[in-house]
Amino acid sequence: MSEKEFLVVGLTGQTGAGKTTVAKVFADQGFAQIDADRISREVVEPGKPCLEELFDFFGDSIRNPDNTLNRKALADIAFNDQKKLESLNSICHPFITEEIFERIKRYTQNGERFILLDAPTLFESRASDFCDLIISVIADPDVRCQRIMQRDGLTEKEAQRRMNAQLPESFFIKQSDHVIRNNDDLDKLCALSEEVADKIRAYYSQKYSK
Repeated sequence: MSEKEFLVVGLTGQTGAGKTTVAKVFADQGFAQIDADRISREVVEPGKPCLEELFDFFGDSIRNPDNTLNRKALADIAFNDQKKLESLNSICHPFITEEIFERIKRYTQNGERFILLDAPTLFESRASDFCDLIISVIADPDVRCQRIMQRDGLTEKEAQRRMNAQLPESFFIKQSDHVIRNNDDLDKLCALSEEVADKIRAYYSQKYSK
C-alpha cells in the first residue's frame, strides 16, 4: 500500500456529548482504533518519563504512596486553574502524540485503510495534524451536564467546571469536516455515526480511485 492510501480520521468533541458511542460504531464499521485516552493513561504509568515530569512540576500532592499518579488530586488542581491545565497539557501532549504517531505507522504498515484517532484533546495536543478528516461530537450544555454527572458521579458544579475547561462548540464546528449533534437517543446517534462512516468511505473511494 502506498503511504498515502489510508485515512486518519480524528474523532473529538465535547465531554458528555457521546464520543465513546460514536467510536464504537466506527469500530463496528471496520475502522482501526487509536484511543488517545488510553495512551494518556499509559504514558503516566509508574517509571514513565511523563509521570516523573508531572511529579516534578505539581509536587507530591499528586503522588500516591505507591508512586502512582493520584488522578483526582491532579484533576482538582488542573480544572481549577487554567494555567495549571495548560501546563499539564504541555507536559503530557508530546508523549501522547509520539505514541499516536507510532501506532498510526504500525497500522498503515499492516495495511489498514481507515484509522480512527479518538482524542478528546485532538486540537489542544496538535494531534489534529495527523488527521485527513475530523469529526466532532457535540450536544447542548444541559444535556451534557446531566450525562457527565451520571457518568462520573460529579456534582453539577464539578461537571460545569469540566465543560468550561474545553473549547467552545463554535470552535469544534468550524474546525471539523463532520459534526454529529447528539441530543437524542442512542439509536439516532448510531444512525448518524453510520451515515458519517459511509461518507468517509465514499470520500476515500473518490480520492484514491484510479
